[in-house]
Amino acid sequence: MKPKHILIITSEFPPLPGGIGTHAYQLSKYLSLKGYIIRVIADQRSWHVMEEQEFDAQLAFEVIRVPLRKLRGIMYVQRLQLLLQSMSWADVVLASGKFSLWSVALGSKFVKCPAVAVVHGTEVNFRNSFLRTSIQKSLDQMAYIIAVSNFTKGLLPEYLQQRTSVVPNGIEASWGGDVLGNSEILKGSPKLITVGHVSERKGQLQVIKALPRLLKRYPELHYHCVGLATEQASFQREAEALGVGEHVSFHGRLSEKALKSFLKASDVFVMLSGITESGDVEGFGIAILEANILGIPAIGSEGCGISDAIVQGQTGELVPLGDAETLLEALECILEAYPRYSNSAKLWALEHEWEVIVERYVEVIEDLSVSP
Repeated sequence: MKPKHILIITSEFPPLPGGIGTHAYQLSKYLSLKGYIIRVIADQRSWHVMEEQEFDAQLAFEVIRVPLRKLRGIMYVQRLQLLLQSMSWADVVLASGKFSLWSVALGSKFVKCPAVAVVHGTEVNFRNSFLRTSIQKSLDQMAYIIAVSNFTKGLLPEYLQQRTSVVPNGIEASWGGDVLGNSEILKGSPKLITVGHVSERKGQLQVIKALPRLLKRYPELHYHCVGLATEQASFQREAEALGVGEHVSFHGRLSEKALKSFLKASDVFVMLSGITESGDVEGFGIAILEANILGIPAIGSEGCGISDAIVQGQTGELVPLGDAETLLEALECILEAYPRYSNSAKLWALEHEWEVIVERYVEVIEDLSVSP
């Protein structure tokens, strides 16, 4: 059978961090391994192009970067031009991220090619009525929708849910295979860690606000934040104002090797994500699986896609935002039964191996290929 040409258009792509980009990369890689011919269109995300060029050069599939411009409008036009050319080449299009949904919906007016929307969370939860309506109209143009969590699917209008499947985020089983354990690289006991942009959505500030209560029970506790320093300065000031500045460390963006070592050296992964005023929300949390596969249990917030990423009482605990006492109780539960939580976390992560997850994308692609 002739290999199918799959176009993946994504708002993020490695090497810069980001859950949508990690998802798009792994999806591209594993579809390529299944024999599909893959082309990725992604925005250039840094003015320092060498890192992206070196990353793209070692891939087994094609990546086309939309050049970064000071005038964003020029980028939008170039993205649409590249998209139209590639939609004519493709048998199926996968669109991931809000800009991708808008672009593919517009492109489908000119080039008829079945398109699948991959929705993560924020793009279907805008508070702005214009943005929310524009995304809904874009989804109307899609042949099918894949949501990364039951939470995200529940954000869709009911009529769209009828042609939506839930396919959770995946992880490579080998991701943590080469990690050397060295608990001394991080200070504190216990050691809490969050990986993600230092921002309102990722919830680092929620953890910092709870530290005064946690430190009464665990005086040596230390909180480690790994990720781009988007709102680091204000969070650091808040920590100092609360008198917990010496118990918080911001490590910035790390290499993958260093990130694995930091995760392995930590005790509990924490992601207390909330929903911002604009509707920005965590749709799942790939970083939770990355911690889990190393045997690190997680504590996450209720009311977002993290509830799909944590099995309550088994791989970790779910807590309401702003409740330091419940957070402390969750931490105590995990530490008191750590071997059980750690083992369950590893097994849970392995249920999300990409070799398994990709088959569910293949089913959708093949079904679209035989549809009239």
